[in-house]
Amino acid sequence: MKEYLIRFVQQHETFRRAEIEALAALFEAQIEILEYSDDTPFCLVRIQDDATARAIVGRSILTKAVYELWGRGLTYEELHEDVRRRTSEKWAQYRNCSFRFDVDAYQGKRNQKEQRKLIEGFSYLGFSGRIQMSKFEENWCIFEEWDNVFGIAVSSSPSLSPSVSTPSTPSGANTSSAAAAAASGGAVSNIKNKPRPEQPPTHPNRLFLGRLIGGSDREAIVRYDLKKRKYISTTSMDAELALVTANLALAAPGKLFFDPFVGTGSFSVACSHFGAHALGSDIDGRSIRGKGEGGIVSNFHQYGLVHRFCDSFVSDLTNTPLRPTQLLDGIICDPPYGVREGLKVLGSRDGKGKEVIYLADGTAAHLSSSYIPPKRPYSFERMQADILAFAATMLVTNGRLSMWMPTANEDFELGVPLHPCLELVSTCIQVFNKWSRRLLTYRRIPDSAVNPTALTNYQRDMSTLEAHASANDLNMFRRKYFEGFRPTTPSTGALTPASESDTTT
Repeated sequence: MKEYLIRFVQQHETFRRAEIEALAALFEAQIEILEYSDDTPFCLVRIQDDATARAIVGRSILTKAVYELWGRGLTYEELHEDVRRRTSEKWAQYRNCSFRFDVDAYQGKRNQKEQRKLIEGFSYLGFSGRIQMSKFEENWCIFEEWDNVFGIAVSSSPSLSPSVSTPSTPSGANTSSAAAAAASGGAVSNIKNKPRPEQPPTHPNRLFLGRLIGGSDREAIVRYDLKKRKYISTTSMDAELALVTANLALAAPGKLFFDPFVGTGSFSVACSHFGAHALGSDIDGRSIRGKGEGGIVSNFHQYGLVHRFCDSFVSDLTNTPLRPTQLLDGIICDPPYGVREGLKVLGSRDGKGKEVIYLADGTAAHLSSSYIPPKRPYSFERMQADILAFAATMLVTNGRLSMWMPTANEDFELGVPLHPCLELVSTCIQVFNKWSRRLLTYRRIPDSAVNPTALTNYQRDMSTLEAHASANDLNMFRRKYFEGFRPTTPSTGALTPASESDTTT
């Protein structure tokens, strides 16, 4: 196992480690996380070889690149000593290669003169090949991690210009300090919790030297940008998070993925990008069909992915026409939260009205293109339970369910729903103002590993969730949303199996 440095983007921090670990599982590769923190984009790992590291990061959306670790230190003296200790026997094989050196100063800034001085400090490597800014054979990068307590770029030189012009870098390996700051969106984690020194720091906290192994798939965010997509709605998931969700669910060629709340097909498109075949359903056929030449299928035509689009149909999760068998490799969804209007499923409040109604011309009303089926109120907790039960029935062994669920912040939090047939793999959180939403990812465990007593108890508990009441009574999140999430006694959230307790990772 070799040591590598993964250069993350500094955004969606709680998703980054989960994505890398999911991709390692996808490629059946061993990965050991040596150092990771949400507060820094630099992660040290052990992976078996360069090809595996390149494959894992090459699928990643929340990384920029992966580097073979050549050295690390708290000062440049320590860094140079570590580089000599780790890599002196490798220098000869790169002596005549064309190469490039970059400086990535996270939360800091280096002008061109300073960058040149830092790079020349590694002249003992003895590289005599041609220096090229593009079409180079090898690329090394000096990484600096600065303690940015003010939320602005700092420098060891007080007279630096606020902007630094640096050459462009290859795809997935943009390492200029300005580009790094732009890529992170200016986000600095937990700045308010750090002490404010009298003067800005004059030297970085940590230093690394790495050799570029491969870039990531972040260019896909631009390709699938909603601003350029033919068919979207106000609830379409943005391209970045849709692609990350598909990675966590292990979308890959030869797999069948299903979205039971398909809407405009954001998740289906993301899964197809990674080679999976997509299938979807929605209770509202208008969102599937669109208007004119729109609709879900137009997005697949736009991206040249129509050969991976199986079909979509009108249905809700409680009335699915899919045969109940282990058929799906993945289920990926963002269910409705029931805020703008209460959650509903097909059916009537009293359970009646199932008889066929005929129009004046003798045709059945439900066969008319303008037919709108009756709907009844639906419990938020029941919806969560139905999604998990559906996944437990339909997923193949080791298949994954990745679903988004809302929760509030500090004063009120909905519990994480569990199922005896599903193992909770990861919990990722996207924070808004007074509320958040979580991306929950589960793995279907083998039938032989399911506790039959826990399953019986779970099914008994779930049978008590069904109730006919108002939208607020059936949806705790909706009620708290309109109450402004005022502090109350913390909720236990959704029911969980009697033999298990709520867990997060």
